[in-house]
Amino acid sequence: MLNYYGRLSSEVYDIDKPIGHSFGDVEFYMDRLESCKGPILEPATGTGRILIPLLEKGLNVDGFDSSKDMLKICENNCRKRNLNPKLFEAKMESFSVDTKYDAIIVPTGTFLLIHKRADSIKALKNFYEHLSNGGRLILDISLQTDISMGRVSTRIWECFNGDIITLENKIVEVDYINQHTISHGRYEKWREGVLLQTELEHFPLRWYGVEELKLILEGIGFRNIVISSDYNLGQYPSNSEGIITFEAIAIK
Repeated sequence: MLNYYGRLSSEVYDIDKPIGHSFGDVEFYMDRLESCKGPILEPATGTGRILIPLLEKGLNVDGFDSSKDMLKICENNCRKRNLNPKLFEAKMESFSVDTKYDAIIVPTGTFLLIHKRADSIKALKNFYEHLSNGGRLILDISLQTDISMGRVSTRIWECFNGDIITLENKIVEVDYINQHTISHGRYEKWREGVLLQTELEHFPLRWYGVEELKLILEGIGFRNIVISSDYNLGQYPSNSEGIITFEAIAIK
């Protein structure tokens, strides 16, 4: 049965992108949230790579994820640092809490893991409903520029105890009309040449046009939308590479 951020892929994420590891996003989000006094929410918080630095900076951040395995690692990473944030299992399109947040952040393109357009718009509407009046949504997207059906890529990681995890990944579906790809990944964990565990991952990834997403945000009720590229505030993208960040205000 295909998994989604299961035990092995979550373990790999924690090794490959440890707490505080930055693509420029940690510093950018810290700067943008520095003046935020109210509660902040990070959907799809993963292992706590960004959540924990924000907490250590003194910000009030809750987090959730749809992966139980990711949440377990995040809870453990927080516990090691004597942090006790509110963490819960949920999906972006359907989470429901009583808190109204001053900011909701979705860094590093995680939003694009919702590959069905209707579900992704539902998630954006859900973010809007959970923001206070004047609250900010900050999210990253990227464009898919290298789509090669069937090409296999391989990566290897060494675990802290010397075990080896390998990943073979390939794109098995490209839907240009509905703007998403589906990849299948095969994770294997080895110890001294003996296979310990295998995990198959179903990995969807959506893409949005820059102006397309801006129009969707405006239609939901967001205003004062600032578009940035590669974490340079207000610098409109000039090419298809890199990260594109939207910052939008919920006006109610």
